Amino acid sequence: MNPSPFFEIEKRKNVAILWLNRPEKRNAMNWPFWRDLPDMVDRINADPQIHCFVIAAKGKSFSTGLDLEEFFQEFKPVVQGELADGREKLYQLILTMQKGINAVYNSKKPSIALVQKHCIGGGLDLVSACDIRYASEDAVFSLRESKVAIVADMGSLQRLPHLIGNAHTRELALTGKDISAEEAFQMGLVTKVTKDFDSLLQVGLKTAEEIAENPTIVIRGVKQVLNHGIGKTIEEGLDYVAVWNASMLDSKDFRSAIGGFMERKRPVYNLETRVD
Repeated sequence: MNPSPFFEIEKRKNVAILWLNRPEKRNAMNWPFWRDLPDMVDRINADPQIHCFVIAAKGKSFSTGLDLEEFFQEFKPVVQGELADGREKLYQLILTMQKGINAVYNSKKPSIALVQKHCIGGGLDLVSACDIRYASEDAVFSLRESKVAIVADMGSLQRLPHLIGNAHTRELALTGKDISAEEAFQMGLVTKVTKDFDSLLQVGLKTAEEIAENPTIVIRGVKQVLNHGIGKTIEEGLDYVAVWNASMLDSKDFRSAIGGFMERKRPVYNLETRVD
């Protein structure tokens, strides 16, 4: 596969960093972002040595969201299609654009978003699809689509209620206002706030390395059970995790854990893919 003009993948042992790499435009999301993101996640998913991935951005901002000017120039005939055929093309385009962010959410590998400065619109869609979100003190978040006459359609309206609650989501979506990193922390959108981007990257990679040391089959199970439980009753969730463990509990790493407990030694997991 040819390198993406928008993304760069960097590997550090068993962790990958998926860099947003359009710093001259504050990582505004032009067509290469939407086109290439599914392939980037597929590459991460296909690499057995990658146990966890971080999504971070080069430059001053995480992302200012959809590059409206470039997008409208490229897709004006689709956006302004007058008849049903044209409206259907726009519908299909929206579904295509959703694929990459859905791929992040559905990946069996955990993801950590690291946000500095602007996280606007599509940027918030992207981080809401990640499993963990950290931010630097200068981060600003906004579900700004309402201010540009768009109903957010890349996942924030569907995922944020489960992260920050329905009331916070409605306030952000209906006002399109900015919130600070501290406000995002208070509402649970992010779980750590650091002084600057350097410390943000350091803390994010440390968490990713902690995750990567755990048994990959267990990490897959945790993420799948959590995602499956959204919208389900507690009883349905308990039944699902019982089925999961009945199928997957007795793994090589589980036997290593038992052996380590018996021998009073710390077990080492993922021996087949571990990079030291």
